[in-house]
Amino acid sequence: MRQVTLHIDGMSCGHCLSAVQRALGALPGVEVESVQIGRAVVRYDEAKATADQIAAAVADAGYRATAA
Repeated sequence: MRQVTLHIDGMSCGHCLSAVQRALGALPGVEVESVQIGRAVVRYDEAKATADQIAAAVADAGYRATAA
């Protein structure tokens, strides 16, 4: 399992936290360690998910993510 910290732009409230948590948690092979305003830490199985897929899931939820 690989760990990545994401910087997430556009988050400002509890709804944002929930939306990002759900988006990341729905990805196969991804375990969400923590989600805070502007940041998320996830662990993922590289055989099941990529960093690009993780960032895309956050984008689909309406936010912009970049790996730290």
